[in-house]
Amino acid sequence: MMSPAERLIYMANQIARNFEAQGPATAAQATADHIALFWDPRMRAHILEILAAGGDGLSPLAAEAVRLLHARQGAARAG
Repeated sequence: MMSPAERLIYMANQIARNFEAQGPATAAQATADHIALFWDPRMRAHILEILAAGGDGLSPLAAEAVRLLHARQGAARAG
């Protein structure tokens, strides 16, 4: 059985893999969009914590998407 963190990592990687054919920049944006739209706030907060702790297990594309998500949230708070 997967831990909650492992499950989120699996899900983020799976989403990123589905968008991978669109090219790295577009796929990272699309993955971040998907997470922002469809994950509940606790899930988003947890994946950000995973990235902050080193992002072990996240694919490079999923990690980039989470970085974009983090940047968006920071910009929203600053705005």
